[in-house]
This record gives sequence, structure tokens and C-alpha cells, in this order.
Amino acid sequence: MTYFSSLRPRAAAFALTMLLAACASTPHSPPIALNLVALNDFHGHLEGDSFTYTGKADAAPRTIKAGGIDTIGAALQAWRRDDAELLVVGAGDLVGASPALSSMWADEPSIAAMNLLGLTASSVGNHEFDQGRKELLRKQRGGCDSTLADKACKLAPQFDGARFSYLAANVIDSATGQPLLPAYHIAQAHGVKIAFIGAVLKDTPSVVLASGIAGLSFIDEAAAINRVLPELKAQGVTVFVVLIHEGGHADQRFDQSDCNSLHGPIVAIVKQLDPAIRLVVSGHTHTGYLCKIDGRVVTQAQMGGHVLSRIRLDVDPLTHLVREVVASNVVMQPNAYPLDPAVSNYLASVRARSDAALMRPLARLGVDLVSRKANKDGESALGDLIADAQLAATRALGAQIALINTGGIRKDLETGSGRVATYGQAQIVLPFSNTLVLSSLTGAQIRGLLEQQWLKPADEEHSMLQVSGGLSYRWDESLPAGQRVLPGSVMLNGVALVDNLSYRIVANNFLSEGGDNFPMFKQARDVLNTNIVDLDALSAYLVAQERAGTPAGSATPAARVVRKP
Repeated sequence: MTYFSSLRPRAAAFALTMLLAACASTPHSPPIALNLVALNDFHGHLEGDSFTYTGKADAAPRTIKAGGIDTIGAALQAWRRDDAELLVVGAGDLVGASPALSSMWADEPSIAAMNLLGLTASSVGNHEFDQGRKELLRKQRGGCDSTLADKACKLAPQFDGARFSYLAANVIDSATGQPLLPAYHIAQAHGVKIAFIGAVLKDTPSVVLASGIAGLSFIDEAAAINRVLPELKAQGVTVFVVLIHEGGHADQRFDQSDCNSLHGPIVAIVKQLDPAIRLVVSGHTHTGYLCKIDGRVVTQAQMGGHVLSRIRLDVDPLTHLVREVVASNVVMQPNAYPLDPAVSNYLASVRARSDAALMRPLARLGVDLVSRKANKDGESALGDLIADAQLAATRALGAQIALINTGGIRKDLETGSGRVATYGQAQIVLPFSNTLVLSSLTGAQIRGLLEQQWLKPADEEHSMLQVSGGLSYRWDESLPAGQRVLPGSVMLNGVALVDNLSYRIVANNFLSEGGDNFPMFKQARDVLNTNIVDLDALSAYLVAQERAGTPAGSATPAARVVRKP
């Protein structure tokens, strides 16, 4: 008697089914291929621009024009011919700190572009919170009620919002105890359910405007991700992909598969994730890598749309569990594929609407290029210029000192041989629409504020404040952090600051709320938001300096900050 004949008919049929299924799912069974394309830190780069990179096959760095939604759209159109169910996902900072072509329209063109590209889901990034929760929710849901009233719904009379899902498992609304946005999005391709789980760095409050995230808490990334796994499994999901706006750096080249040198905050997060998660798409650090951490694949695609990550998940045809993850980083070179007319035509329409405003001349500068690159002392020529502009804009209101965070200066002010700066060139330098805030700090507090330049969290890069003319000081790198400003060296117009005397400081609203890890600002008194936009202050200063016969801008810093040799 055979084994099956000894069983009751129903039991025998079940046993036979299971045996056949097991046979059908041998390691040699062809897997189901799920194809993903990932991008991160797009930052409103609708147009391609210069990209310098060294690939694994390159003997020396190469510089090309790369990216742009027309180039990305062309690639996606071609890849979808190979797999119509290809899914496109993001890891945050799709908008914010954007070039003028996007930011002058409240980044609405970038959201529209992501819709045209067929984005399925993206984690939020810290820059999605630049204008606060209200504007983030508007980006998702649409409408014209915006904190950027002078820019919103000006490109078109109606803004419909994102057709993709912004995700934020670890951003909790204190009023409800629930995530502000969905924690995950479930998609389906080739009959397999895939859950995309989104998160943003838990340190977001240190890099965004505090008032814009009031009532929100940013909890541990790994814990927030892991806690939704049981809910997803109960819905029959078997493939889990994390989209997280946090990252690291690798010592290997951006297109080197299976790199083993990844370091930074993302590593500890990945090590804590549920074993069912086999793929992590990361962002934030603007770095390209294809690494492995504890058997998981961790990717990042540089920034600005210069690179896309192509990822294939090989899934078992019976269990729908991931067998293997294969990833590559592909440079977005123009003309590699035929253009997608819908995307390229949209870009042309935005350019046509924008050109007149962007090309409007502002003023002649003193040099062709004013650089934001800091010298060995920590000072930059562009930092000097912007600080002077902000002091000039608020001097009549009592300002004595202007301070700028370097992270708020996004590009060099570059005009070319004509030396005439356009509105677009100035706008890309200061794209955040920050307002200028006056407050009072004592001489002792100002010294303490300067010391905070070296008191940063271990995973945050050191950055120096840029200061206006009239303020100067010296510092010694050999001294312990917190004691580096040399006693008696902090001077205002040649006179040492007095510890118990108050001084009026102007800073952008992000910095004045303690942003960029400068908590001393929270001790300031007599706080007044002037509602003067930083870009307007810079524009007015450039015009005034040209009219005065002393065009603004220098090729070198003014030696306001001096490091002891």
C-alpha cells in the first residue's frame, strides 16, 4: 500500500498538494523578479547639472551633465518596457533646498514631476519639514492654503498634491499618538505584495524650524519600523522594503556592489531591523553606495537625480519570500534613451514660465564668483556677504551683529564673466525663504554661542557660523571643545564684548530657534521676527552696493574669524 492510499481522500489530496508545491519551490525554480528604481535627495533638481564621479571602471574622476526629470523620465520609460510593473520609490528630501526653477513655485513643479515619473511612495526627509507640517500636508493633499502664500498656486491656479504616498512611521502627532503620515504603503507587482515602510532621521528637530514641527515627536527609527511588521504580515505581505531618510558613507565607489565599508548612523539602525527586512533604501548623506549590513542590502543614489538605484528582488514563487537582492547605481546621462514626451514637455513648460523671473538682473558684483567654501579659519567670502546683507537689512531696527549658519547657504553666488547676478542665481544661494529674527544676547552668551560651533553631536559635521562686518574673534583648535574662543578676542567694532551687556543679534528664523544645534539662541530675550525674507535682504544689499559704486562680493574672506596658527 502506498503512503497516499493509506490516507483519507481529503487528507491525501492535501498531502499531495503540499508535496507538489514543495517540489515546485526548489532552489532551482525561477524566481519572480520584482524591479524597483529608487532615488533620494532630489531637492527639486528639475534640470540636469554638473556631476563629478568616479565609477568602479574609472581610472580618474569624470565630470558630466547628469540628471534632470527629462533624463530620468526617459530612463524609466525604457525600463518600464522591460517590466511594466516596475515600482519607483524615494527616500526623502524630494523638495526643499531646491534650485529656483522649483523653489520659486513652492516646489510644486517637483511634486508634479514625481507624479509624472510614477513615484509610488517616499519617506519624508528633514527638508519636507522646512516650512512646517502644514506645508508638508499641503504637498501631499494639494490646495493653495500655504505658508508660502507668495509662491503657492502661482505656477498654476490649482495644485492637486502628490499622487504618491509620503511615509513617516517614526513621526508621531502628540495629539493623536499616531503617525502624522502613513507608516507604510502596500503595493503589488507580479502578484506579490510589497510593503514600503518610511522613516526619517530621529534628529530631524535639530535641523528644521522648531515652530514648524510643534506637537510632533521623532522616535527611534528602527523601533518604529519594526512595530508595523506584525500588522503587515497579518495583511499577507511577505516582502518588506525600508525607505529611510538617514544614511552613511562608504569607502568604496558608488557603483561597487556588495560594499563592506559602510559607516554612519544608518548602520546601527539596519542592525536593529526585523530579519524579514532584506532591503533598505537610504538617503540624507548625498552619497552613492550599494552595501551589505548583516546580509541586508543598503542602497543610496547620491543626490539631485544624478544617479538612480536599480534594484531587483528575486522572490520565491510559492512562499513569496525574498531569495536575493541585486542592486546597481546608474548615472543618469542625457540622451541615453528616447525622451518621454509628457515629462520633457512639462519641464519645457516650467522653464518657459520661469525664465523671465529667473533671468531678471539684480546687480553687478565685485567678482565673478563669491564662494561659500570656508577657509582654514572657518570663514567664507559668501558667508561674509550674506551676513553683511542681513545686518544692513535690520540695522535700522537695532541689529548690531548678524550670524549665518553655513547649512543655509546652498550654492556659490556665481555670475560668469559679466559679473551681473540674476534673481535666479541669488535665489539658489538662499532657497529656504527664511525670515530674519532679532533677539538680544549678552556678551557672555555670544561667546558661549560661538563655543557651540565645536559642541556638535558625534554624528554631525562641524560647521562654523558666518559673521557680519564689525564682529571678529580668534580661536585655537588645540584647546578643548567648548574652550576654543580665545579670551578677550571677541570684538565688536574694535571693542571687546562686555559679559553682562546685551547686544542685538539678527539671524534667520531657523537658527534663531536653536537650529543646527545652537541652543544658546533659546536663551535670547526680546525676540522679534522682522518678516524680512533673507533672499530679499540679499537682493536689496546687492542693488544698494552697486548704486553706491562699491559692488558687493569678494574673492576671499575678510579675516573676521582667525584660527591661531
